Amino acid sequence: MTAVPIVDSKLLDDVRERVLAVPGAVTPARIAAAVHESGRLLGTAGTLAAVDLISAELSGLGPLQNLVKDRAVTDILVNGPEDVWLDRGRGLERAPISFPSEEAVRALAVRLVASGGRRLDDSSPCVDVRVAGGYRVHAVLPPISTGTTLLSVRIRRHRAFDLADLEHAGTIVGEQRSILESMAAGGLSYLVSGATGSGKTTLLSTLLGLAAPTERIVLVEDASELNPAHPHVVGLEARHGNVEGSGKVDLAELVRQALRMRPDRLVVGECRGAEVRELLAALNTGHSGAGTVHANSAEAVAARLVALGALAGLSSEAMTLQAANAFSVVLHLERRDGLRQLATIAVVSEQAGRLLVTPALTRARDAVQVEDGPGWDLLCERLSGASGARP
Repeated sequence: MTAVPIVDSKLLDDVRERVLAVPGAVTPARIAAAVHESGRLLGTAGTLAAVDLISAELSGLGPLQNLVKDRAVTDILVNGPEDVWLDRGRGLERAPISFPSEEAVRALAVRLVASGGRRLDDSSPCVDVRVAGGYRVHAVLPPISTGTTLLSVRIRRHRAFDLADLEHAGTIVGEQRSILESMAAGGLSYLVSGATGSGKTTLLSTLLGLAAPTERIVLVEDASELNPAHPHVVGLEARHGNVEGSGKVDLAELVRQALRMRPDRLVVGECRGAEVRELLAALNTGHSGAGTVHANSAEAVAARLVALGALAGLSSEAMTLQAANAFSVVLHLERRDGLRQLATIAVVSEQAGRLLVTPALTRARDAVQVEDGPGWDLLCERLSGASGARP
């Protein structure tokens, strides 16, 4: 085998200066031309190595770029120059990557945030932004972070999963799969709940891909992450205000706009504020829809919705009646020993003025078996009413 030439720091500095000296997009072609202009004979392998390194530094994720090549990686977390972690779906693992200094971590965070049209500095020390390449970046600067610059990168994979993929990965089991298929065929409205990183976005994207191709799906998200394999999907993304606070477009406004776009299915990527009022209004006027919500368990979704309703100015009674009519099912995901699993399928109902989320099918923590819960008969009734067949 031919050894790959070492790309030294002096050459990298020279090439970087040449590229940045000319305004315009940083492309691999421009970097390769700058390497040629440097007069160094690196050969094909060395030139490609230089292009990869400088592309990552100037327009990619810098030292983190190689981690993205592993398609199983969904999250990268930087806690310090020599404290980098990743998630491949099996829980957090320490990554074999380091930065030369705290200044290098901060510089990468500042550049990534700037590429998304935002500013990261002492006046704006906490920023969440989507950047080119399908990355959602969150950064926090000291002294808000009690140590070094903190950087979190969530990777949006363009490949959409199907239910067979999720079953193969152990996220769902066969009996759950048949229910999910019946839900999609019947057009039931549902919420996907769970903690951060439990797989809510992946499951929601997969289920939306099961919608009939004649349906129009309108996505409303704070940061674009959903990627359903469906022929008719349009998306709206919230916009944060500028330094002066103007130009903001929040999720509640986007839900109102989505209703004017003739949606067959209206989807809110994450219900966490006043937008829940707009979504409930839509789902109570003939629209089908879905969304995600953070909750500790399926049963806890009821209290979570009531709390969100209070933030939106809805009384507990109004929230209960609207939510019970809007949503039929809750799908709750959990991380178990690092693996994402659909733990509970539950039904939403109202009883004596209280919002109830009752487990219908529960998966044991360490097994593929599922058990019927007190909500099973009601779930069968709703699936039969929607699709004409029992699951």
